[in-house]
Amino acid sequence: MITGMDVLGAWVRGWALSRATSAPVAELDGYRVEVGLPGHRVRYLLRAPATVSSRARTVAAPGTWLKTCGSRSAVLPALTPAWVAGETEYLMAFEGALPPAAVPASYSVAVTGAGPVWEVVVSSGAAVAARGRIAVAGGVAVFDKIETEPEHRRRGLGRVVMHRLGEAAGARSSALLASEAGRGLYSALGWRVVSDVVPAHVPEGAA
Repeated sequence: MITGMDVLGAWVRGWALSRATSAPVAELDGYRVEVGLPGHRVRYLLRAPATVSSRARTVAAPGTWLKTCGSRSAVLPALTPAWVAGETEYLMAFEGALPPAAVPASYSVAVTGAGPVWEVVVSSGAAVAARGRIAVAGGVAVFDKIETEPEHRRRGLGRVVMHRLGEAAGARSSALLASEAGRGLYSALGWRVVSDVVPAHVPEGAA
């Protein structure tokens, strides 16, 4: 079972596996991941807002991301003008097996992967309707890139993706980082919010 802010470490290790980045590096206030993508060169994940101010001043290179566990009221005043804040996200955790979900008529499901990363795609004919990915690190299953195409929403496909991913991974402890919209789906499935997470980044091309 993952408890407290151990969820942050569990999540970032699984996220790095899912995205095929280098392994996270533990730092005194959290983790650093060398992502290496345009606009997303490196990301820092902070356990608390206490070090946001110093990080905002010292790591503000273009393409750098900060994701901080804490409230917006604690994080935003500590950022310098170079940083662009995003909408609040939610670090969430779940224990046990996710509830089963029936596949609606006219849809098919494909599960690929042999661990530690699996993918699920729900299709309607030849078109992808919903998809997602899961990576298991240290016994914790981390859900990632859960998406349903707009024209296929409100049909339970997100639940199908989540169930099939959890079934493939077989882990008893799970973590994910949700948007505001996603939080509703996951809460309905029994997930708990561990912490608000405030994202911010320095855009490429910034001075």
